[in-house]
Amino acid sequence: MLSVVIETTNHEAELAHTLSTLVVGAVEGLVSDVIVLDHGSDDGTERVADAAGCHHLRSWDLAEVMRQARGDWILVLEPGARPLSGWVEAIFEHMALETRPARFSRSRRHRRPLRQVLFQRRCPLEVGVLMPRQLAVEKAQACGKSPLALARRQMTRKLSCEIIPAWASVRV
Repeated sequence: MLSVVIETTNHEAELAHTLSTLVVGAVEGLVSDVIVLDHGSDDGTERVADAAGCHHLRSWDLAEVMRQARGDWILVLEPGARPLSGWVEAIFEHMALETRPARFSRSRRHRRPLRQVLFQRRCPLEVGVLMPRQLAVEKAQACGKSPLALARRQMTRKLSCEIIPAWASVRV
């Protein structure tokens, strides 16, 4: 089983896009719970999270969140990121065969414009980070409150499926 963690601030529409993609994983029995870590959004982020059945938290200890997650694996995503078809099978396969962290491949159809490639630093959550829960707990204790910091510290293997990064979802 998989727990999904999404950190957000005023990303109502983006969160809805990501959650709609995760429905397939819930139906297939992969996604057991989704945890939304909210930095005080004043839009409809909380309503979207509640309507989708997510755990919505406004304050948290990341290590405790990882400990209480239901899944044996944790997937950390940006709001707006959307895994493409085949993601459920790819994650099931990875969880059955591997014990190390993984990430999605960047979508070939959603490449960063050259200007962004040259002048902006990539966010590790752009491609999601999948890791065993026990490793997530250990790393969360070392990195503090942010899932982004947790993702930055991972050496990952590429999964066989792609993801549309959050920055591309906004333009779609």
